[in-house]
Amino acid sequence: MSGVGEVVDVYLPADRATGRPRGFAFVEFSSEDEAEKAIEEFDGKEMEGRPLRVNIAAERAPRIPSFNNDGGGGFKSPRGGRPSRPKGSRRGLRGKKRSL
Repeated sequence: MSGVGEVVDVYLPADRATGRPRGFAFVEFSSEDEAEKAIEEFDGKEMEGRPLRVNIAAERAPRIPSFNNDGGGGFKSPRGGRPSRPKGSRRGLRGKKRSL
């Protein structure tokens, strides 16, 4: 790619599970003109039998951190946040109630 301009940075995101590249990269050029030239030159070209798709990276939409969007993070129950019942046997609980 250096034939179309000065490459400043390259980032290859890796798959979390395997550690292998995910199949795309982010390439930063020193100017927008060089980036446009790279898009014109390489978009649609074949590499190892597969067509390249080269474009300007778009900002990613922000992720909603929780189901209820309360800012707490993690998955929240769609039932409105009611506490769940304790798991397991209630035998010990009944014994404690009788001993009072």
